[in-house]
Amino acid sequence: MKSLCVYCASSDRLDPKYYAAAEQVGAEIAQRGWALVYGGGKTGLMGAVARGTKGAGGRVVGVIPEFMKERELAFDEADELISVITMRERKMLMETRADAFLALPGGWGTLEELLEILTLAHLEVLHKPVIIFNQDGYYDDLVRLFERIVEERFMHDSVRSKYAVANAIDEIFPLITGWQQQPGDAKWYQTK
Repeated sequence: MKSLCVYCASSDRLDPKYYAAAEQVGAEIAQRGWALVYGGGKTGLMGAVARGTKGAGGRVVGVIPEFMKERELAFDEADELISVITMRERKMLMETRADAFLALPGGWGTLEELLEILTLAHLEVLHKPVIIFNQDGYYDDLVRLFERIVEERFMHDSVRSKYAVANAIDEIFPLITGWQQQPGDAKWYQTK
């Protein structure tokens, strides 16, 4: 069974449209026969995507730090709930358990996870699909920043092949299943 790692917000203060979309993404994961790998929480978009997956009969694998579990933030209905000590351990386990990555809207934690995975893809340590779900233009400014980074030559334009942007839920899985790993620019940096 393939697994999709989903990075997303844990906030319970969001517009309801974000929870609805996260739950729909979870249902899509299950309907496609994939498992969800995520941060193990029951709140925010994390809880919504887990409930959506579980509600559609899918497998949910949560990876949660002990300090969050102690605050009763864990999604106890997960098929597998892995406790770790640090956030770094959490990210490493999620990375190794996933066949693809999806970033839903989120805050600093989501951005940090997304940027770490993109960095690993850029360095050619990771060769898995990375999809950014740009719900209602949420990530427009980030994508523009990525373009400026290339335009200003902080990174080679080959980084554009390390991620794809989905503007609708029905675009996510076609981008994952149609993913073709593009050669990176690691050699480019060695020769410059």
